[in-house]
Amino acid sequence: MSTDSDLPALWSHEPHIHLRFQTGDQIGDIKTNATPGFTGTKADAPALHEERSIRYSELQEMLYANSRAGDNRSVLLVLQGMDTAGKGGIVKHVVGSANPQGISYTSFGKPTEEELAHHYLWRIRNALPKAGHIGVFDRSHYEDVLIVRVHDLVPPDVWGARYDEINAFERELVDGGTAIVKVALFVSLNEQKKRLAQRLERPDKYWKYNPADIDERKLWPKYQQAYQAVLDKTSTDYAPWYVIPCDKKWYSRLAVTELLIDTLKSLNMNWPPPDFDVATEKKRLADA
Repeated sequence: MSTDSDLPALWSHEPHIHLRFQTGDQIGDIKTNATPGFTGTKADAPALHEERSIRYSELQEMLYANSRAGDNRSVLLVLQGMDTAGKGGIVKHVVGSANPQGISYTSFGKPTEEELAHHYLWRIRNALPKAGHIGVFDRSHYEDVLIVRVHDLVPPDVWGARYDEINAFERELVDGGTAIVKVALFVSLNEQKKRLAQRLERPDKYWKYNPADIDERKLWPKYQQAYQAVLDKTSTDYAPWYVIPCDKKWYSRLAVTELLIDTLKSLNMNWPPPDFDVATEKKRLADA
């Protein structure tokens, strides 16, 4: 991560330090309505989000521009969380503030028959971001140690071996030039119930409602255990997890924005130099 910070004054701590999962941290201790490291309020969020979105967009464009000059680096944002945790809002309001030309988005749902015929990482590899792109995974390869575990879709010795496979896979990505930002979004049961109820009150949100979400709520303790194992076993130096409380959507969006900014800054990019003589081209244009 970057060390030269242009962090706004409303943050008392660097989010990439304050929100990083540490060995021994427990999911049960997460205060989902908290705003770790942020000293402002909801009223401060709109203006700050607009300001930081401009910074993020500038860095994203620089990443894309450098790829046109042969730089093969990319960024992968992994979003994991229970339904209503705010993954879609982060995609729309955070990632979406940049030029879509340099963004690739994939939502991983139930595997297709073709995908099931391959290794579970096959569909993940097919969706990795190209050079110069920010890839976004709305759910990801972690479904294969989360929902698969909770619903007993494969034996424990199968999903149990996947933690090491995932670590090796992410090591390969990082070594190949992809910076990984893994975000675990945590919402409380009460807040989730409130958000599901809101979907049932709005015809324009019916499409987001899934009756199966009610059944999944009954499995909350199993999901908590599965998420704890994911954080314990796959938060590494090269691809750490960031734990973000999500009862306040405005906070989670600000936090992810800062994580992306810091990741892009850590690439130490500059605008690529021209491969033509600027003075000559100015003269040619003037004479045209």
